[in-house]
Amino acid sequence: MSVDKVVATAAEAVADVADGSSLAVGGFGLSGIPWFLIEALLEQGAADLEVVSNNCGVDGAGLGLLLEAQRISRVIASYVGENKEFARQYLAGELTVELTPQGTLAERLRAGGAGVGAFFTPTGVGTLVSEGGLPWRYHPDGTVAIASPAKETRDFRGVEMVLEEAIVTDVALVRAAVADRAGNCVFHAAARNFNPAAAMAGRLTIVEAERVVEAGDIRPDEVHLPGVFVQRVVELTPEQAARKDIEKRTTRGKRPAATVGAS
Repeated sequence: MSVDKVVATAAEAVADVADGSSLAVGGFGLSGIPWFLIEALLEQGAADLEVVSNNCGVDGAGLGLLLEAQRISRVIASYVGENKEFARQYLAGELTVELTPQGTLAERLRAGGAGVGAFFTPTGVGTLVSEGGLPWRYHPDGTVAIASPAKETRDFRGVEMVLEEAIVTDVALVRAAVADRAGNCVFHAAARNFNPAAAMAGRLTIVEAERVVEAGDIRPDEVHLPGVFVQRVVELTPEQAARKDIEKRTTRGKRPAATVGAS
């Protein structure tokens, strides 16, 4: 008989996340983010959190809610844009931010879950990423308080590469389209993004799923994330599952009619 990893509510799922915990959070912008686990964590009250995510939500949504509540002290991300509060806290010296190339960040998470301690990559060689000096934290007066250290580089078959350490976090929060009771997950389209890598990196991985099925209902070759990486599953209501906000809505009106004789 398989283990049933389903818990009743998001609040129950995040109840033991402690102050100072490190979190890997899936999603890209607002696509595929664990909306309800983030909101449950906001209500739960954990503070001084270190977050690893592609970005930090937007103002008023996603991880932006934890930022606005001053609950995040450090962020490892590849993108600061679309969130004015994120940029404000960083530039004001209220937040430590380790900017990491996007592909490197994904691989650092995946490597952590695979038990790989570090890896070499050509990405970032010859820049501040490898040479050090990226501002991680500012003083309130705008001077650099903490800068990134230089990293080890080596030559592999004539290509210089930089050593990047894997990331393992205390907790991972992810969003899946379908999960079974054993924790096997399927992600939909672009929502797959950082979710599998984030899930692998967490010592305790919590999934909010739009639909939960019985163990065995997902064919083995359809599984995107094996249940071995998942400890808790929260089933969303149909109303919750339907909530999928977007960052920007762009519309195009009618094209102006062509002018006869225009050159």
